[in-house]
Amino acid sequence: MRVWQADFYRRPLKDEAGRQLWELLICDSTGTFRYSALCPQSEANAGWLATQLQQAAGAASPREAELLSGFDSQNLPDAIQVFRPQSLSLIEVAGKRLGVPVQPQRRTGTLKQWLRERAEDYRSMSEYTGERYDPLAIDFAPPVPLPEKLWGERWRFATLKAGDIEEAFAGRPIPVLEMPESLLPMNLGLASGVPVPGVAIDGGRQSMRLARWLQDARPAALNYAAGAPDGLVLEAGLADRWVVATFEDREVAAAAASYEQRKQLSQGLHFLLVQPDESGMTYSGFWLLCED
Repeated sequence: MRVWQADFYRRPLKDEAGRQLWELLICDSTGTFRYSALCPQSEANAGWLATQLQQAAGAASPREAELLSGFDSQNLPDAIQVFRPQSLSLIEVAGKRLGVPVQPQRRTGTLKQWLRERAEDYRSMSEYTGERYDPLAIDFAPPVPLPEKLWGERWRFATLKAGDIEEAFAGRPIPVLEMPESLLPMNLGLASGVPVPGVAIDGGRQSMRLARWLQDARPAALNYAAGAPDGLVLEAGLADRWVVATFEDREVAAAAASYEQRKQLSQGLHFLLVQPDESGMTYSGFWLLCED
């Protein structure tokens, strides 16, 4: 499956006429294919994007004839991943015109690294405005409570050995199972004995409803947020945030701090498990998560 990662947004650049410039960056997950283009903000629309996607398809082709023609419909990707909410709708419209599905996806590591590199490149460009610029900045709304109808009966911190995760869940008939290949412990280079932290929720009668809701929300990470009270915040979708639980107990806070420390040792890998009860007989949903 051929997947591109793409970003289209304004940069700290202006042309000679003083017009704000937007930049399109496209790459594959390995970074061996890269394509970029600039346009004035007034031209930043789905039509311009569709044309650039066509040109990128031509540039990605290994055949000289296709490079000359500039477009080979067979060389379009199977999907385009977008991490920036402000870019999503425009790229979706452009992708629809070309028959290419667009996927919201926080984990676009190759593209984000390229964006960091480009931020340094801008400083040497004549179009650079000198303004403060964070290439990965996204406006996140304050977290909101999980809908009350989805609350489970109880929750707890848990750990699994990295080497046991696939065997424990990959072959089980779990209704909602999200174990991206890129997040499998062996693909992250984790030793089998490394403890991977997570959170287990006993949902009781709400277990499947909660799992289905989470599936639609697209969990990305589950973080401990210290405060008054402390809480667990679910990062989901591209910019959504949900309060899964709150607590004031010192022992729970200590366990939460340990949970975050274990995430550092597991390269950010952690999990979320939803089950009817703690018997271990059936599971409703399991997600491998990682900081993007």
